[in-house]
Amino acid sequence: MKTKITEMLNIEHPIIQGGMHYVGFAELAAAVSNAGGLGTITGLTQKTPKDLATEISKCNDMTEKPFAVNLTFLPTVTSPDYPAYVKAIIEGGVKVVETAGRNPAQVLPYLKDAGIKVIHKCTSVRHALKAQDIGCDAVSVDGFECGGHPGEDDIPNMILLPRAADELEIPFVSSGGQADARSLVASIAMGADGMNMGTRFMCTTEAPIHQRVKDAIVAASELDTRLIMRPLRNTERVLNNKAVERVLAVEKEKGSEIQFEDILEDVAGVYPKVMIDGDMDIGAWSCGMVAGLVHDIPTCKELIDRIMAEAEQIIESRLKYMLEATA
Repeated sequence: MKTKITEMLNIEHPIIQGGMHYVGFAELAAAVSNAGGLGTITGLTQKTPKDLATEISKCNDMTEKPFAVNLTFLPTVTSPDYPAYVKAIIEGGVKVVETAGRNPAQVLPYLKDAGIKVIHKCTSVRHALKAQDIGCDAVSVDGFECGGHPGEDDIPNMILLPRAADELEIPFVSSGGQADARSLVASIAMGADGMNMGTRFMCTTEAPIHQRVKDAIVAASELDTRLIMRPLRNTERVLNNKAVERVLAVEKEKGSEIQFEDILEDVAGVYPKVMIDGDMDIGAWSCGMVAGLVHDIPTCKELIDRIMAEAEQIIESRLKYMLEATA
């Protein structure tokens, strides 16, 4: 399937694995890229720029195909050494960067000068237009269904994607609620040039996370996520567990007086314990509503091949048949 995104990124299939904290390691990124999609290393999971350089080198040893690095710009008092992370990305020969969080304008000149394509993750049309204005090559339009941070507008993809198509001139991919061939065909019908999957790729053989995390997602339904940190305007969609229930109870008790410190223990620094150690109730961790569509744990190649085969079937059989029936 050829789209503006496959041509821009030099990939076979319009499927991107999004950056995910303590999930997006070289093993997963290489597996996705080798299967014809675009795999992504999560930059800030690597504690230092030197660690990121090592992870990029590892991925280069595992695939000859393009892969991305996610670089999230955090609203923190003590920022990571972003120039050093960017240097590691450039020197590692990375061809694509997925930026997220705050405006990436500070690093764009360096990435663009190195010939790197930049995809910025946005949760609203206005943010997507800003990304276009500052020179991003494409955007990932992240609907309210997504795991992680869906923004504060609460617009689902059935509205957000067509609105993005109406306004944007640069290519975009859908993100949030994407799981299978139906997701891909629907996204393309609404104007996207591909799709970005996060939670779905967590449930693959190569995802280097604890089996208990994968099993929890497979067992979950679309009703099992919760939104936390809404009073702080830092909303995050997470899979419900004991820690999430504690956070929600504190938010209810504190109301508008809540401070981040009130929930710090249940939301900060928990990812290694969840993803690596499999401690499922130690803290809140991101998961999309799309868990309700995840029923197995295939290899990345099996998953991508299945999506593309079923997408072709939907287009050639179901949609084409509908047109022929009305002719």
